[in-house]
Amino acid sequence: MSRTDDVRAAALGDKNAWRRPVIVSSDQTDSTFSDKDAVWADNASSSRYFGNAYACWTSFKDANSATAPAPIELSRSADGGTSWSPPAMVSPPVPTTATTGTSGCTIRTDSTGVVYVFWEFADLGTGHSQQLMARSFNGGLTFEHPRVVANVVEVGKLDPVHVANGDPRLTFDGIAGARTDSLPSVDIANGAPSGRNATNEIVLGWSDGRRGLNREQALLQFSGTGGVRWTDPVDGTAAGDRPNFPAVAIAPNGSTVYLVYDAFLTPWRYTTHSTRLMQGVVRQASRGGANSGFATLHRGAVGDARGSSENNLCCEFLGDYDYAAADNLSVSAVWNDVRNATVCAVMNDYRQSFLAATRLPKPAPARDCPRTFGNSDIYGGIYPGQDHR
Repeated sequence: MSRTDDVRAAALGDKNAWRRPVIVSSDQTDSTFSDKDAVWADNASSSRYFGNAYACWTSFKDANSATAPAPIELSRSADGGTSWSPPAMVSPPVPTTATTGTSGCTIRTDSTGVVYVFWEFADLGTGHSQQLMARSFNGGLTFEHPRVVANVVEVGKLDPVHVANGDPRLTFDGIAGARTDSLPSVDIANGAPSGRNATNEIVLGWSDGRRGLNREQALLQFSGTGGVRWTDPVDGTAAGDRPNFPAVAIAPNGSTVYLVYDAFLTPWRYTTHSTRLMQGVVRQASRGGANSGFATLHRGAVGDARGSSENNLCCEFLGDYDYAAADNLSVSAVWNDVRNATVCAVMNDYRQSFLAATRLPKPAPARDCPRTFGNSDIYGGIYPGQDHR
């Protein structure tokens, strides 16, 4: 059976058509922890390595150590994912600490097959972090020395409830709130599927707090030189939005840049008893996004983030799971959504009590909360761009 027939059979419901899962991170040990993985396939037929698949992750070499080395690693497959190479080290094994470390890798390829890996070196102590990039010119066998491509100011505020729960985190919306980060999102106009009309322009996006709490921005930088030189950051945020977890995409011919994020509509809250309204937003700018304004394609239904929950119930939970993928006419975008999540008054009181002299008993959601408490979702859609050049 050919690969095309294999995929077609699986799509038609043949349960035996899909290959068995295989282990990609082959350097695992009993104490290794692999986190924040990403996958990409070289999808431009003009590439020397067309069809290669790549997977990256952060490899914490000793999960039991407070200062474990944590390099970014990458494996490649040249046979459709049947087998994978031993991992190549993309970043040096910089020790991670409670407030610093590497994370959030993402992969893209240009029309010639150059592999680009981006990630963040976060410093939550100072709030000043960096986006880094390394390239491979031989199909992911080896990588050049990483370079800093953007300076970042972390978003959010240290949450005293997370601290009291023994898990210090920055949250985006308030105490006992939703965790946040400024990990990079990247795309390249590689002309897929043929590679024709590729500009190979790179767009890099992240959530940035350089203007201060409650004035966050979804910043984007552009490079037409393979990541060597970059434009100054531009803000793609709609007025009144506080953008969390932005994801970017660019049309394969470079005609349109897209942006999706979770928009918080209320400021960082110091109590669990005030609303925390949010909605998904999809935006776009025509070619030359660094020099032209963004327009809104879609705004999702509004919900209250307090209706979401971590499994331990202390706090809300919104994962960094916003993504976007574009063709030359439209974008497919997905985002975190809480329109179907109902706020639970008993849970709000419990979460607030982490900062009181006496903590309230942990609620039982099935008994004490509305049936739809915790019903956070991933919503999405396909949205035509406003400029179809």
